[in-house]
Amino acid sequence: MTQFNEKLTAAKQAWARAGRLLTGKTDPDKEMRLPPGQRLVTNWPVLDLGVQPHVETATWRLDVDGLVENPVSLDWAAFMALPQVEDVSDIHCVTQWSRYDNRWEGVSTRALIDLVKPAPEAAHVILHSHDGYTTNVELGHFAEDDCLIAHSHDGAPLTREHGAPARLIIPRYYFWKSAKWIKRIEFLAVDKPGFWEVRGYHNIGDPWLEDRYG
Repeated sequence: MTQFNEKLTAAKQAWARAGRLLTGKTDPDKEMRLPPGQRLVTNWPVLDLGVQPHVETATWRLDVDGLVENPVSLDWAAFMALPQVEDVSDIHCVTQWSRYDNRWEGVSTRALIDLVKPAPEAAHVILHSHDGYTTNVELGHFAEDDCLIAHSHDGAPLTREHGAPARLIIPRYYFWKSAKWIKRIEFLAVDKPGFWEVRGYHNIGDPWLEDRYG
């Protein structure tokens, strides 16, 4: 069952109904590094549903299943034994902040895709988190070169408030698509909007098109 702060969630839904923070100044060609309506920060703000699961690496598992030939359930040792990558990317939160040059370390989504071998009809990915949170993304974008399941940020292990022990990173979209406390990656043939997507937020979430709400 999803755990969340109902007052916080209601406030965010009100933002969506009011179109809060929208500027209408989109940049379809992504010529600007800072997307429309965003402000640059050097800290890393913490946002969640009002709960922060405490997940030990000793009990953590990542299930990767759905429409795949080779479903897997990885414990921490198996996850860390997969090829490790580093990537530097900017992140953009729908609440209007952006942070440049984040250095991530983890396992690329491409490596997981190669491991499980999605069926030809698989076209969407649903991310499931330990707090009950879900979010959705097209398989083609989930597979991009800068996407990974990260366990470290700027040279240090992720902290609990930022999704430890591992979280998804999809830089091309608003950061609500980068699910914290990841526990399951599910491949589907059809799209399945997640927690915020069914509560007034955009189904895609492209910062340069201001896909804040839908």
